[in-house]
Amino acid sequence: MLGALSIVTFWAFGVGVALGVGAVVAGIVAARQPDVQDNESASLKALLGMLAGVFGIVAGVIFLASALPNL
Repeated sequence: MLGALSIVTFWAFGVGVALGVGAVVAGIVAARQPDVQDNESASLKALLGMLAGVFGIVAGVIFLASALPNL
């Protein structure tokens, strides 16, 4: 959920990046749980959450880099 929110809010100054970092951290914590490692569906969900978080971070950084010179 945090990864999806980071993608949606990448245009808000820093909010998308913060949510993306939260998604990556939550995905790493979830992927290290023993019951998730044994469950392919749960580990895929953790991986997709981390990837969405990384995409939200990248989109937020690109937006910030393009918006800051215009301020």
